[in-house]
Amino acid sequence: MNTSPLKLLIHGASGRMGRALLRLAAEDEATTVVAAVVRRSPAQRVLDEVPYFASSELAGVPAFDVAIDFSLPEGFDPLLALCVERAVPLVSGTTGLGDGQRAALDAAAARIALVWASNFSLGVAVLTDLVERAAGTLPGWDCDIVESHHIHKKDAPSGTALTLGEAATGSGAQPRYASLRAGDIVGEHLVQFTGIGERIELVHRATNRDIFARGALHSAKRLRGKAPGHYRVRDLIG
Repeated sequence: MNTSPLKLLIHGASGRMGRALLRLAAEDEATTVVAAVVRRSPAQRVLDEVPYFASSELAGVPAFDVAIDFSLPEGFDPLLALCVERAVPLVSGTTGLGDGQRAALDAAAARIALVWASNFSLGVAVLTDLVERAAGTLPGWDCDIVESHHIHKKDAPSGTALTLGEAATGSGAQPRYASLRAGDIVGEHLVQFTGIGERIELVHRATNRDIFARGALHSAKRLRGKAPGHYRVRDLIG
């Protein structure tokens, strides 16, 4: 087992998730950030002992063990190509990828270990597994997914709700969706299975956005040394 600090490349380092990853990685003795990549030329080349690079300089970043990507679709392709070229794993939460980019991810999984997820919460990963099992065990029960988020979230249902729905559908359920936008709710997902005279509720509530960055760091640690393949977050728990 490799016990040396995990050398990370953070792609999309100026975004909310990127900043959280940099902060949490600095607090973790098991990780070290060797490159923080931002869209434009950085105002400072080194900040808090972390080297910064513009996305146009991606090819010149130092060696890294795993890349963590929370950026934009237009910056995704060069990073995926770099990971394949250097044969290093990729953890990505970049949303809005096109069909061609998803196909490129699938192709890259034949050469590197990677995980893409709409939600890196470890709790949501466990919830997804529970939903899949419940849907397969309770044929004919109604399945409803209710998601709640802050008033500024535009998409509905949320990507996480749709992922939970896919898990339920894969086990034979036919989920229905409802969305609530209110206040500053970080994220809540309720999956309800209802039969005659009884009901099961599976709920996950996020109270701090750091859970997503922590989950991405956890996934990066677990992905090091893995065989090529397209992993899910729940594959990397336990």
